[in-house]
Amino acid sequence: MGFEVLAAIDLRGGQVVRLRRGAFETANVVGTDPVETAEDLVERGARWLHVVDLEGAQAGEPVHGEVIARIVRVCGDKASIEVGGGIRDAATVTRLLATGLTRVVLGTAALRDPGLAATIVKEHGAAALPVAIDVRQGQAVGEAWRPGTGGIEAADAIRRLAAAGVSIFEVTAIDRDGTLDGPDLDLLGELVGLNAGQIIASGGIRSIEDLERVRNLGCAGAIVGRALYEGRVDIEEARRRLGSA
Repeated sequence: MGFEVLAAIDLRGGQVVRLRRGAFETANVVGTDPVETAEDLVERGARWLHVVDLEGAQAGEPVHGEVIARIVRVCGDKASIEVGGGIRDAATVTRLLATGLTRVVLGTAALRDPGLAATIVKEHGAAALPVAIDVRQGQAVGEAWRPGTGGIEAADAIRRLAAAGVSIFEVTAIDRDGTLDGPDLDLLGELVGLNAGQIIASGGIRSIEDLERVRNLGCAGAIVGRALYEGRVDIEEARRRLGSA
């Protein structure tokens, strides 16, 4: 499998938004119809859609289930789709995968309880369960990145979850997210160096050159948001240059 370029669709209030460093007050609407946005991204060459239920992350349970189901119905035969945000138990993972999603992303729940991740991996396989490692000041945090949220060292989190059977880690440098300041290569290099699983980079990607940098570090893919919506990254060109699947 080649390097994965995942197109980000962040849902809030039934619309597609981009945040800066995860702060809800910075929300900028980039699409009023999430299904149309998803279709557009697929037409532009996206073969992976990374859908995040922002309000679900805050609430601790999925909120945009109907919208996500529509995206799967319209785009699921053309692109692989993964969803995260507010997913806290195995039953929800099973229900979501049954709708046709390729992967379901755990975050807070996996950090709190690696045993839950182990249970889900045993039932559905590691390929279906990436875990979000959202990093602030070296700490992997959950709880929708609320200020003051405690965490554990990112490397320790990955080691514990790898021991539970997780093999895909989606690493977001929170202070780079939505900034177009470039990826945190030091963080990504450290976590790739653990050799504990595949690392998918997120946060700060601004160009195809940035994608090449994280690929050359050993990352298995990258999540791209703002750079796609502002036309800084052409998905087809990125896939050609990076040898994406």
